Amino acid sequence: MRTTAKTDLDALLDGLSKNKSAWLAVGVPERLVLLRACMKGIAEVAERWVLDGCAVKGLDPGGPSSGEEWFGGPVVTMRNLRQLVTALESEGSPIPTRLRKHRSGAIIADVLASGAYEGALFAGHRAEVWIEPGKPPTQGRVYRGQKRGTGAVCVVLGAGNVSSIPFMDALYKLFVEDEVVLVKVNPVNEYVGPLLERAFASLISAKALAVAYGGAEEGAYLCEHALCDTLHVTGSDRTYDAVVWGAEPGERARRKKQSDRKNPRPFTAELGCVTPVLVVPGPWSKADLSFQAKHVAAMVANNGSFNCNAAKVVVVAKGWVQRQAFLREVEQALAKTPPRRAYYPGAQDRFRAFLEHYPQADPVGPTGENVVPWTVLPDVPPKRGEYALTNEAFCGVLATTSLEANDPAEFLTRAVRFANEDCWGTLSCMMLAHPSTMEAFETEIDRAITDLRYGCIGVNAWAAMGYALGSTTGVMPSMAYTVRVIVGVLLCRARSAEPRARVAEHAHPRRSIAPIFR
Repeated sequence: MRTTAKTDLDALLDGLSKNKSAWLAVGVPERLVLLRACMKGIAEVAERWVLDGCAVKGLDPGGPSSGEEWFGGPVVTMRNLRQLVTALESEGSPIPTRLRKHRSGAIIADVLASGAYEGALFAGHRAEVWIEPGKPPTQGRVYRGQKRGTGAVCVVLGAGNVSSIPFMDALYKLFVEDEVVLVKVNPVNEYVGPLLERAFASLISAKALAVAYGGAEEGAYLCEHALCDTLHVTGSDRTYDAVVWGAEPGERARRKKQSDRKNPRPFTAELGCVTPVLVVPGPWSKADLSFQAKHVAAMVANNGSFNCNAAKVVVVAKGWVQRQAFLREVEQALAKTPPRRAYYPGAQDRFRAFLEHYPQADPVGPTGENVVPWTVLPDVPPKRGEYALTNEAFCGVLATTSLEANDPAEFLTRAVRFANEDCWGTLSCMMLAHPSTMEAFETEIDRAITDLRYGCIGVNAWAAMGYALGSTTGVMPSMAYTVRVIVGVLLCRARSAEPRARVAEHAHPRRSIAPIFR
């Protein structure tokens, strides 16, 4: 493992700290130059980035699965950079395709698609940002407002699963929150560090960004450093708890009970989710069932299921006549999915823990050395505190559960309550609904989307699109489809007053600021 010595960590933080006030004064023209240099840098390292990622994850760089590494690495990072450029060129206020008002009183901004290119690339898709009822659709104030304070140094503890996350987190901190950033690259994907040091050389030369390496010891040292002002992590809730409340279990429990934080620094975090897939009963054809089952299997298998928004529990209505047929299709789709290398640390241990809790577990996928087989946990009780509903597997495990319901309206009411109250996390949720059901129960589906307390809701689409698109708030995206045509509808709700009730600068609490892209 590559490790940065503590004396070098001190020097990196010292350099950033001396420049944190100056970064506030860097104007839009200079920032555009920096961003365009980063875009050029990403293009130069993109192929090496993908090849290295494929090597770590055991993927064929010439096969279809390598597309995951392109999409989860250079593509979304380049898209994020383009969106930042668009936002800056528009003084933080690119013109939304449309503004309208929801029945709840919320202002809705359509943010996809904009222009002929976007329209062709995302044909049939639509994305929306919902602002909390009663809050104005303010946009771009961060670029026009008076800078306050003396700046800040943010330490970003990099995610190890998706290689674009740490540096997209850094971009948000830099260009939205005006903080200079030290990224500690995760040991799991440390290969990306030197590449992105090259790609982001303009920001490093400007003393706005620094890159460090190491494990838990280096991370703990940085989090407690006197020159660290704020923190961010995309990763495990255990990491967050250890930083905020203490590494020792007794101390952690005591501090939580007393609300006595060991680390008082402002800390933003994305800590995963037991992501439910709510399957609304409807008149699905055999082809429909097969398609949606493959869809669910893809939500599980992507990146070896080492995604914080991977499908983790399929929720169906007990009275739905096609319930068993759909669940069989899901198992068959997973059984036909090639196995993936379990490259993320702890995967085998987490897998064994689930097997101990659920002896009825059904490994449906092929196994092998360093492989966690795709595994279905059938008939998990839909009750609060259930192990599979409160522990994120972070490996190829998918639970299924059934709710007492016979029709779409009853199911939606129960499923929303179940997802909100019984499933751990609030990051992501999916809803699968037949087009005719969506039309006949439009009010109930709209109410369900409104009531679900999740950051990203995908209706007939994987909620990971919220991350990939980059222009949604991540507070409530949703997607819907019609027959044979995907119609993506991202419903993104900013829940608090200011600054989150903004279309632009809080389009994602870390990763993107542009409400439309060109």
